[in-house]
Amino acid sequence: MNSDPTPQFAGAAAYDALAHIADRVGATASFLCAVHCAALPFVLTVLPALGLGFLGDHRFERVFIAFASALALGSLVRGYRRHRVATPLWIAGVGIALLWTGVWWFDSDQARGAHAVLVALGGCCVALAHILNLRLTHLFGTCCPPRGEVS
Repeated sequence: MNSDPTPQFAGAAAYDALAHIADRVGATASFLCAVHCAALPFVLTVLPALGLGFLGDHRFERVFIAFASALALGSLVRGYRRHRVATPLWIAGVGIALLWTGVWWFDSDQARGAHAVLVALGGCCVALAHILNLRLTHLFGTCCPPRGEVS
């Protein structure tokens, strides 16, 4: 019987493109988050004058970190299913733990330095995980489809 596997992979190209974009957005957002958190103590007084006072708000930061965490987990789990390398997941796990530790336990005026360091390191770890996931996904390409998709 001659069966064409193309119909099973009809949406694969669009799905791969979306995953690729998600990793790029995640890496960029995580890096910007790290820069934001590292620079925030220095520019905190200038933000309201520029109309950007919301960037120093703790609620904005928590929502941004929740979005970055969800995007990272979704994108990296999808990447793991493709390349079966757990390193990006471990790096992202450490980064997300650092982000949430910095946001919840070191979020007072007395611990501004610890907060900035933890959240900046966490953002860098999540960005690194996204970049590594992009590299691994590109390395494996479409030669190794996820399990269950091949007949």
